[in-house]
Amino acid sequence: MGICVILPFTREDEFSLFRHSRTMHQGNRTTISGFFLLGLTVGSEQQLFIFTVFVCMYLVTMAGNSLIILAIISDTHLHSPMYFFLANLSFTDICFTTTTVPKLLADIQTQNPNISFEGCLTQMYFFMFLVDLDNFLLAAMAYDRYIAICHPLHYVARLSPKRCVLLVVIPWVISNLVSVLHLSLLSRLPFCERRVVPHFFCDLEAILRLACSDTKINNLLILVVGGAVIFIPFSFILVSYALIGATVLAVPSVKGKWKTFSTCGSHLSAVALFYGSIVGVYFLPASSYSAERDKVTAIMYTVVTPMMNPFIYSLRNTDIKRALRRLLSKINFF
Repeated sequence: MGICVILPFTREDEFSLFRHSRTMHQGNRTTISGFFLLGLTVGSEQQLFIFTVFVCMYLVTMAGNSLIILAIISDTHLHSPMYFFLANLSFTDICFTTTTVPKLLADIQTQNPNISFEGCLTQMYFFMFLVDLDNFLLAAMAYDRYIAICHPLHYVARLSPKRCVLLVVIPWVISNLVSVLHLSLLSRLPFCERRVVPHFFCDLEAILRLACSDTKINNLLILVVGGAVIFIPFSFILVSYALIGATVLAVPSVKGKWKTFSTCGSHLSAVALFYGSIVGVYFLPASSYSAERDKVTAIMYTVVTPMMNPFIYSLRNTDIKRALRRLLSKINFF
């Protein structure tokens, strides 16, 4: 029988753990001290294996994305809009993975999967902020490819350094406002005695299911604001690639078509991996909800996608590979 990867307690033990936690009642409102994260459900004999796998994936993510950033900074040939957005995406992926994985590893190691209410809100803030920022950056990269292929003569003018900075700063502001809006409403909710989160991190929807009061406003905010933050950039990506496709089809030779469209292959792979995972978690019908399915899908976009992005963007990119070789040769020299 599968048990929690973090603590080998029964479900009754997990619930009773929070019945003894500190609570304060102010009128009809309950202020809670924290939550209990169930983590991943596997056998106790697999805990060491799971811990080792996540440590390795985290280290690969940190090393791969850090090398991408350093290679872009150190090589003047990569000081272009496309690589500017890629460096920002790599930085976001480092922060994104750091939001969840170290806490998961600490829970497995210490056998203490508790998280304070303030700690949970902090984790949710950075999680929502960074996933929205990832989403906007992928849209900015699609815009870069659209201008490069459909309007190459206007590439320098339309993607000037000032405009590139705005395409990064504006998503930072919007993502921050969306996260603060969600958390400001969540922090006002009272919570029932059951404070066990069936996840390995504080996910907004999982926390809302533990609230005692009506969460219609919160759910409406997720649907309208959260949906818009995901749908608008994704629609922009689709429109960009529809226009790119039309331009590519106008190229007379097959070789020319392939050469033109091949510059988009890495970005398309990253988009498919990211949005495929997001849809699997947040846009399937509520009737098909499964905590275990959500955990697996969440691992895909919180751990696997940030780990794979450096490989996706470097394996078929000769400029990145050349810059990485130069960077590694300098490191070996010193």
